[in-house]
Amino acid sequence: MATEFDALTTEAYRPELAEIDQRPTLEIARLMNAEDAGVPGAVAAELPRIAAAIDAAAARMARGGRLLYLGAGTAGRLGVLDASECPPTFNTGPNEVIGLIAGGPDALVSAVEGAEDSKQLAAADLDGRHVTADDVVVGISASGRTPYAVGAVEHARARGALTIGVSCNAGSPLAAAAEHGIEVVVGPELITGSTRLKAGTAQKLVLNMISTISMIRLGKTYGNLMVDVRASNDKLRARSRRIVHLATGAPAEVIETALTATGGEVKHAILTILGGVDAPTAGRLLSQSHGHLRAALTAARG
Repeated sequence: MATEFDALTTEAYRPELAEIDQRPTLEIARLMNAEDAGVPGAVAAELPRIAAAIDAAAARMARGGRLLYLGAGTAGRLGVLDASECPPTFNTGPNEVIGLIAGGPDALVSAVEGAEDSKQLAAADLDGRHVTADDVVVGISASGRTPYAVGAVEHARARGALTIGVSCNAGSPLAAAAEHGIEVVVGPELITGSTRLKAGTAQKLVLNMISTISMIRLGKTYGNLMVDVRASNDKLRARSRRIVHLATGAPAEVIETALTATGGEVKHAILTILGGVDAPTAGRLLSQSHGHLRAALTAARG
């Protein structure tokens, strides 16, 4: 076991920090901040591989596939977090972006012993979701060798799904198992082996890219506006009105009329205003353009 840990950059011991507990709080905070500052650079080194993975993922999702994240511990929680934020941001359905954590929902708040060590558990979780060749499965593991994450990628690939592996060690089994291996090497942690720190930050940044840019490619935004936002509360309803205003420049009364006519659908409301069409026509044009507002606007004006 010691030899296995010694080979992992994320587990490396830093003797220069052996007395960190005796340093002033401000100094420790500065050390942590300096460590965190290097994470974006490590992500930048992987951008070509990240972009290739996103393009492949968006192509599967465009034909009806789902995006599934699987991981254990911190990695699993990050996947569940990213998945849970897609419905309010991009109006995705509950089964379009899915986060699965080893040990199930209980593992979100407490450890489930042994769950991360089982490839079979990952296979069962994917079979429970009826994974197909249209789907995208992302295994997440700081070490890149967690059996649950590796098993998920292996099982999904055997089913024909697109597979992506996100890890923080070079030459990882996870990257080797996936069609698209992303290895963000952030180096040893401030606290030895505490991969919720830099490694967790790196994984969060990569997952942000995978979900956000995939949604951009799928037409879920208009420029940098969240035109598929789901207005489920007062804050989001106010945001919806603001997005329509930013996209169209229309006065408040026109915006209210458009949103009322389209049942609060931001994208449809924008199309009625900019394209000069009624709500049913907006719905038809957006359906024909597979949800891409720019294409629907071109059709409306043509």
